[in-house]
Amino acid sequence: MRDILTNATVRDFLTSLATGDLNIATGLVWIVIATALSMIGGAIGGMLLAGKDIGYSFSAMLGALFAPAGVIPAILLGLAILNFLINY
Repeated sequence: MRDILTNATVRDFLTSLATGDLNIATGLVWIVIATALSMIGGAIGGMLLAGKDIGYSFSAMLGALFAPAGVIPAILLGLAILNFLINY
């Protein structure tokens, strides 16, 4: 583990991720993080909305599957706007 953190490439990547520098690698990492968080939120929302009607596990699964469908385009649009604003 110590070798991973002392590697110059990983250190530069973590620094660019923490400072908010937008490039392809950091954009993909933010998309993965946001997708995972939206799946968790969709599962919780599905359980709250339809848990009693169709069962908690089935509603959580449906919520986790459908939540990223609305979040991923918004994330891509937001990253594109941020990238555009950083350049100007």
